[in-house]
Amino acid sequence: MLTKAGIEEFNGAQGRILYVLWQEDNIPIVELSKRTGLAKTTLTSMLDRLEVRGFLSRVIDKADRRQIRIILTDLARSLEDKYNQVSDRMNTIFYKGFTPSEITRFEANLEKILNNLYEEEENQK
Repeated sequence: MLTKAGIEEFNGAQGRILYVLWQEDNIPIVELSKRTGLAKTTLTSMLDRLEVRGFLSRVIDKADRRQIRIILTDLARSLEDKYNQVSDRMNTIFYKGFTPSEITRFEANLEKILNNLYEEEENQK
């Protein structure tokens, strides 16, 4: 669907990173990792590829020089509308035959699972 929409610059997993950044960029890598559900090691290599392709840049936080913030480029911003159209189409396919209340319950259950995983991860530290 991305290819048909003329978005060949990135894959689905990279799109997940860009989607989070379209909601809010200029965030630390740690926060991006939480929001995407990707391990920092996995995320780092994906960010490398996105940066080489001109979709984002890494900037040292002025308040805390140990922290690196991720910022979208104009190129990445220019693809947001097309990506959202593909995303809306995917949601239509995913939720075909679901009632609105079923969708709400399903997503609430997924959020519980995600929160359980985050809690377990914190307990392992």
